Amino acid sequence: MSSTKIAIIGLGYVGLPLARLFATKYAVVGFDINEERIQELQSGTDSTLEVADDVLQQVLTDTPKMEQGLYCSSRLEDIADCNYYIVTVPTPVDSTNRPILIPLYKSSETVGKVLKKGDTVVYESTVYPGVTEDECVPVLEKISGLKFNEDFFVGYSPERINPGDKEHTVEKILKVTSGSTPEVGQKVDELYKSVITAGTHLAPSIKVAEAAKVIENSQRDINIAFVNELAKIFNLMEIDTHQVLEAAGTKWNFLPFKPGLVGGHCIGVDPYYLAQKAQEFGYHPEIILAGRRMNDGMGKYVASEVIKLMVQNDIRVKGSHTLILGITFKENCPDVRNTKAVDVISNLQSYGTNLTIYDPWASPEEVEHEYGLTTTQELSSSKKFDAIVLAVAHKEFLKLDFSGLLSEKGILYDVKGILQSGVDGRL
Repeated sequence: MSSTKIAIIGLGYVGLPLARLFATKYAVVGFDINEERIQELQSGTDSTLEVADDVLQQVLTDTPKMEQGLYCSSRLEDIADCNYYIVTVPTPVDSTNRPILIPLYKSSETVGKVLKKGDTVVYESTVYPGVTEDECVPVLEKISGLKFNEDFFVGYSPERINPGDKEHTVEKILKVTSGSTPEVGQKVDELYKSVITAGTHLAPSIKVAEAAKVIENSQRDINIAFVNELAKIFNLMEIDTHQVLEAAGTKWNFLPFKPGLVGGHCIGVDPYYLAQKAQEFGYHPEIILAGRRMNDGMGKYVASEVIKLMVQNDIRVKGSHTLILGITFKENCPDVRNTKAVDVISNLQSYGTNLTIYDPWASPEEVEHEYGLTTTQELSSSKKFDAIVLAVAHKEFLKLDFSGLLSEKGILYDVKGILQSGVDGRL
């Protein structure tokens, strides 16, 4: 594959690590419409923290005409001579939880403008079964004027990036691959196998690979919903849920899921993609949507539990001062996409509490842009709070002096259960 040149479309949490990895063996052009992102990356810095700056700088080149390495660009002409196009754009849902495929359509139009005979387009974005061939391929055909499976080919290899995880990096996660023909499937598989040390699994069809991806996170979502429901039950019984899970976890086949807020770009979104497709076939998925309802309601539940504890401690709720610890969707990661911490925040605001949101990882500018909320990356040790909600398990929060932050009657609610016993509330 010495003549292989790869374009990675979308340089976010998924695209950049993949581009960096491929660039260790191939000529790679990372394409993104965000000019600021391109400038940042070409200067050798990644604000998502997925790729260390020194690692990124090792593969960067200053020209798109190279034999190996990574060049980041927003110019269409820089990806015109590529023969593999790998699409890694986001696939969110709207306010009614219906899939938004616009990023896929737009990126397919972009690729279609430079698509040539013999090229292969591989999609990594999470979708419901059928999107690649039924939705994306027609766009590629229309824009390029080429014929599918004669002039160009497609593949699907679902991303399995875990944002913030420095142990399970892209090359260490087994990759599912597929192609629009058996021969293309083999080519796509060989391409990924050349850089993925964990190996690959060649699925028999694109639809199988799409379905496999969407059920991975749906399964995880359902399991977390189960322990969230257990947490509600055990809270009513005044039993510590984490102690129960620790005891049950001594059995060899017990699944070690923990309760909490379920957000992010994957787990909180993917089940809706599968549910949408199922409903098109006349089937109403009960378990999948029940799990989503449970997890989507946890923000409101946490807020109500905090308010209940404040009332029990004779704390006047309206006008009280509450500290929210963390607004990212998961610990030790700057990603704020689809974070459920904002559900806790909005519900507490409805009670008239004054909120301070502290997150050393989240960009205040990004949070302001996405949610209209003011956050800080520094915390004053002199201010006292009537309530503290530990919403995200950032490592920095373990070092906080909570006794110095709480007012005389103040309560501490540990959503993630990362503190020692003695807190006023935890899931």
